[in-house]
Amino acid sequence: MKREKTNYIIQSVNHALDILEEFCKQQHELGVTELSKRLNLHKNNVFRLLATLESRGYIEQNKVSENYFLGVKNLELGQAFIKQIGLLRQAKPVVEDLVDECNETAYIAVARGKSVFYLDAVETKQIVKVASRVGSRLPIFTTSVGKVLIAYEPLEEIEKLIPKEGLTQFTEHTIVEKKKLIEHLKVVAEKGYAVDYEEFDVGVACCAAPIRDYTRRVVGAVSISGPASRLTHEKLENELAPSVLKAAKEISRRLGFVE
Repeated sequence: MKREKTNYIIQSVNHALDILEEFCKQQHELGVTELSKRLNLHKNNVFRLLATLESRGYIEQNKVSENYFLGVKNLELGQAFIKQIGLLRQAKPVVEDLVDECNETAYIAVARGKSVFYLDAVETKQIVKVASRVGSRLPIFTTSVGKVLIAYEPLEEIEKLIPKEGLTQFTEHTIVEKKKLIEHLKVVAEKGYAVDYEEFDVGVACCAAPIRDYTRRVVGAVSISGPASRLTHEKLENELAPSVLKAAKEISRRLGFVE
């Protein structure tokens, strides 16, 4: 009988990763005592784990405050991850053409659990534009890219990703009712694209379409994003959606997808 992979977990490595992930949640340095409380670990264990991570460049220490922060090694890992994804190599020229055509910022994103990660962007040359989301992790149900990444999944998979405690309302436009969200995702799957009009950020509007690979599986999403004052509902639906759909189909074709 094959053993579960959880039986092979090394607890010290697990705790080291817990420490790294805790830094990802914060916008400031962390000390041994604070990490000990947050992770429910003994201070001596935390200190030894930090020392090990520091020796490898994953953690650095502020010599003045004696607190710790993420080291540059994490950035190197992130860059290596991005380079290994063939999706970005194939998508880049198509996304550049999309930005030239629409004159708005375009993104490539992928799903990871209940979140979406923005891997790359080509920015518009317009002075007024939204802040870059590259490297950001956003809730999967409140963004256009998230919607197209999840809309084609079986209903039981979608329901697993909906938080039991309910959906967080970020703006007055956020869909928070489970039934309404599921119906909305059905429409997204039928149309082939999704629109996010100020559902996560007030003043930001987006339109996204799914990217598929040779297995016909949705592996990413391409989107156009900009100020809601410029990207009206009509412009999103009538002008940008067709362009985003065309770009998504071209990237999918380059990844081996055949309709």
